[in-house]
Amino acid sequence: MKSKLSIAAVMLSAMILGTQCGFAAPANQKPGVKILATGGTIAGSAASKTATSGYKAGSLGIDVLMEAVPEIQDYAKVSGEQVCNISSNNMTDELWLKLSKRINELAAQKDVNGIVVTHGTDTLEETAYFLDLTVKSDKPVILTGAMRPATAISADGPMNLLNSVRLAADKKAGGNGVMVLLNDEIDNARDVTKSNTTSVDTFKSHNGPLGFMNDGVPDFYNKPLRLHTTKTPFDVRNLTSLPKVYVIYGTAGADGSLVDAAIKAGAKGIVYAGTGNGSIHQQDKEALIRAAKAGVVVVRSSRTGSGMVVPEPEYAKEGFLDGDSLNPQKARILLQLALTKTHDLGEIQSMFHKY
Repeated sequence: MKSKLSIAAVMLSAMILGTQCGFAAPANQKPGVKILATGGTIAGSAASKTATSGYKAGSLGIDVLMEAVPEIQDYAKVSGEQVCNISSNNMTDELWLKLSKRINELAAQKDVNGIVVTHGTDTLEETAYFLDLTVKSDKPVILTGAMRPATAISADGPMNLLNSVRLAADKKAGGNGVMVLLNDEIDNARDVTKSNTTSVDTFKSHNGPLGFMNDGVPDFYNKPLRLHTTKTPFDVRNLTSLPKVYVIYGTAGADGSLVDAAIKAGAKGIVYAGTGNGSIHQQDKEALIRAAKAGVVVVRSSRTGSGMVVPEPEYAKEGFLDGDSLNPQKARILLQLALTKTHDLGEIQSMFHKY
């Protein structure tokens, strides 16, 4: 009897240690994780193992990515699906809608506990924020990618994929909104941005990450404070398109012609990436006033890369809204979604301070 108790104690200790160290879970306890592939560098191939540029993004399918990291099956019952296979600089509103709808379908299934999206890094932060506003589930949704193609020496994609599956399968990950995981860092979709053209440590949040993958185990140190996923009013499941919103980049020497072109192109909204605290060149300001009078919603953002755009009476009297701390590309997304719900300036401004 003593021998049997000792063996049981050893087995229990091993199971506890395995859980703490991120070891594989028993087969009957594995959660279900779905990987949705969209292409990008993580699925890219180059002519040589030393090439980290000049590669073809999105040349490998989801099956190849999964076969390269068989260890993902140790942590979850993983299956994959190819949504598209593009370089993410070619991401479209239509693909965002398709991806969001598919995630909502999967999240409603009892056998799916978490979802991983493989994505090119160029627009990964935008897709993540769009999903953060439109996914109607508290289940973990993680976006990941790579800065080096799959064929490169020391490619970062395999570990990013493995850690993303680990995170999606972890119960602690639920309720944190859509997350971005690369280079062992877990970031919140609203705040994260690509900060370097080529570094594997490119994704950063100015307010700090949510947490880190420590030897394969997720540890959280922060929580997203802005409303997301199930707490937003944005339901795109019946939408087939999004309102047309353009980003206009403010510079010295601006003459208003880009604003006028946006109006002519049928813009419903304009995000102005202003200098400093969302400051607007006088010539652009005159054009934006014309836009506002024509019913175009104008939101001030900043090209600086960090900080909140503080409201200013000079612009508020013209009906221009402030974009809070969202960068221009994310302010565009929130404005697009806001315009699917309302054209009331007060309501839209409130959304920028909530989400």
